[in-house]
Amino acid sequence: MLEDARSRLKALLVAGIGTAAAIAVAGVMGAFGARHELLSVLAPASPIETGQWLLRPLKAYAAEGENLYGVPLKPGAKALVLELEMTNRTAKSTKDYFDVLQANRATVDPATKPFIVLTRDSTLSPELHPGMPERMAYIWQLPDGAAPPASLEVTVIRETYKQRDNLHGLPGWFNPTPIGTLKLPIGSGPDIADIRP
Repeated sequence: MLEDARSRLKALLVAGIGTAAAIAVAGVMGAFGARHELLSVLAPASPIETGQWLLRPLKAYAAEGENLYGVPLKPGAKALVLELEMTNRTAKSTKDYFDVLQANRATVDPATKPFIVLTRDSTLSPELHPGMPERMAYIWQLPDGAAPPASLEVTVIRETYKQRDNLHGLPGWFNPTPIGTLKLPIGSGPDIADIRP
């Protein structure tokens, strides 16, 4: 009986040491796996390919008022605007552009989603047609009392097309991956006549 208790104690001790070693190895591997590569800095004057979109940044500016392309901002609210030309590189009309650009958390609240507007007619979140470049405005409302920064920094996200995804066996754009950061100085905005709906 004493031998039986000793062998159980030995087995528990070995299992405990093995578990502790496994947790330590997993923690070390996780720490190395969590290391983030530095993102490349994208040239503001160059076209940026993100899989289904071709982006050409135009300008960034701060704006104030309720009539900014018809976007429902709070009275007196300030916003950061990024205007860019977007070309849908796919074969069908889509508005799958909400996560292509993510504003830097030092600039705006990361939980805040931008309003996205077609500048030529102030349409909110329109479908863009294949091969037709359109001028779009991404508009982030700043928190109350926040001053506009000197520059707007966004992370650009690329997705990869798969003929069949692993879950449903359907085609689509998957695996969103940051490809770089885009930094534009905050300049002067458009004429008031250009931004009214």
